[in-house]
Amino acid sequence: MDAVGKPFALKRKERLLEPGNICRFEAFITKGVLRSYTTDAKGSEHTNQLAFEDHWVGDLYSSATNTPSMLCIEAIEPSEGVLFNRADMEQLYQTIPAMNTVMRILLQNAYVALQRRHNATLSISAEERYLHLLNYQPNIIQRVPLVHIASYLGITPESLSRIRRQLKHA
Repeated sequence: MDAVGKPFALKRKERLLEPGNICRFEAFITKGVLRSYTTDAKGSEHTNQLAFEDHWVGDLYSSATNTPSMLCIEAIEPSEGVLFNRADMEQLYQTIPAMNTVMRILLQNAYVALQRRHNATLSISAEERYLHLLNYQPNIIQRVPLVHIASYLGITPESLSRIRRQLKHA
C-alpha cells in the first residue's frame, strides 16, 4: 500500500485538512493522533473523530461530493501516515482486487461506529460515555488534551473535570 499512497508527517498542531478545502484523500495513521473537528459560528470547536494508529481519517462527504470541507484535521501529537487519493485507491483495487472488499468492510465498520457513538450520545450518560472511551482507548488521557476529550464526548471541560473527580472518589 505504501507504493500507492503518499507518506506524510505532521508536527503537533499542524493541519492535514483546512476548512474550505476539498478533501481529496483518506489518510491511514501509522503513528500519532489526529483530531477531526468543526468550528461553529460562535468559534467553539466540536471534535468529530480522534484517529489513533491503524485508523483512517478524512472527510468522505467532501471527497464524494467534491465540495469544500467543513472539517479541520489536525495533529494532536507528532503524527505520520499514508495519504490515498481516489486514483490511488482505484489503482489498489485493480492491483489487489480484495482491497475492494476490505474497504467496503472498513467503511461499514466506520458507519457502525458513528451510529453507535450517535446513539450513545442520545441514550447514555456523559460518565458512561467517558468510561466507554477509557475502555476503548485506555491511554487517551496521556495522549489527548482533556478539552478535546470533552469536546469529543459532547460535554464541557468543566463537566469532564467533575466526572473525573467523582470517579476518583468513588
